[in-house]
Amino acid sequence: QVQLVESGGGLVQAGGSLRLSCAASGRSFMRYSMGWFRQAPGKEREFVAAITWSGDSTIYADSLKGRFTVSKSSAKNTVYLQMNSLKPEDTAVYYCATVLGRITTSGLDYSYWGQGTQVTVSS
Repeated sequence: QVQLVESGGGLVQAGGSLRLSCAASGRSFMRYSMGWFRQAPGKEREFVAAITWSGDSTIYADSLKGRFTVSKSSAKNTVYLQMNSLKPEDTAVYYCATVLGRITTSGLDYSYWGQGTQVTVSS
């Protein structure tokens, strides 16, 4: 079955960087897009970024453009989220997810989700 395993979260000071990884297994993902979402305590889940498996298209939440970069390694079946200039408001559990076909920002479209990785940014 499909498995998505996130890693790379942790505690970082404001202004610092982290790179999250999402290792995907269980099927061929060639027709899938991969997304990153996050959920802060007491808040709704929000879209962060997404990338097609081919890597030819990416989208970002407007508020995160310029600080976050999504990328992938087909050889490693892994998607990455590079997060720079982190702010305390970036504190959340970050999830990766996969959707068949077109790239989308709606979490409702995604079929499989990882367990999440905690990112905490201290001020």
